Amino acid sequence: MLAEGGKAAVYFFTPLCGTCKIGERMLEIADMTGISAPLYKLNINYAPRLREQWKIASVPCLAILENGELIQKEYAMQSVDHVYLMLK
Repeated sequence: MLAEGGKAAVYFFTPLCGTCKIGERMLEIADMTGISAPLYKLNINYAPRLREQWKIASVPCLAILENGELIQKEYAMQSVDHVYLMLK
């Protein structure tokens, strides 16, 4: 699924989640600043195995990967700056 070099992020959401829409907008703004980490969006309803494997507790969830390994899960997108710093 993901390239094994460097940092990447997977954003778990559901379509009816209002907080997810806010988090998604923060990710879009952070992405426009030119972060190098690729961002992937995934509707958690279509990824039950990955949800269990990574122990995703709720949405929104930003899963940060380094060299293909999960290193951090962030459930609260506090600000665009916070998201940017996690991904740079």
